[in-house]
Amino acid sequence: MKKIFAFFFILGLLHSTYSQVEQDKVLHFLGGNLYGLVGAGVASQISDGDRTWTFIGAIGGSLLIGLAKESIDQKQYGGWDNADLLATVLGGATVGVTIDIFKKRKQRKRDKLFKDAVGYSELEIKKTFLIENAEINSLSLLGMSKTVMEK
Repeated sequence: MKKIFAFFFILGLLHSTYSQVEQDKVLHFLGGNLYGLVGAGVASQISDGDRTWTFIGAIGGSLLIGLAKESIDQKQYGGWDNADLLATVLGGATVGVTIDIFKKRKQRKRDKLFKDAVGYSELEIKKTFLIENAEINSLSLLGMSKTVMEK
């Protein structure tokens, strides 16, 4: 019963804080989402899917558009708002984290399918191939034992 009461109490607090958010901040957050997605896509293509650079691209894309928007606001209206910039960057960070979570999930699923199909994970195959078969020579490629040459 206490858990249910606590849940509804927190839900009520969150509802009241949601109504406090200005519509402008919501639009900045959504803009940060969109441009963070673009930045993450570009960074992912350039870095061949590196997770760190994809996240940096999401933050960078949202930061770039946030700075541009606040520069325009400063020139036109004479007001720079750091809270708007923060909302925009948080939108990009949200996209970066979401992409990272789903990429990890997709990679784990791909590894599991590979292991189910082959019986080994790719990492186990690479370790086995590199450690046990480190000395590959022409005889082993032909299927001959090293003892043939010793006799």
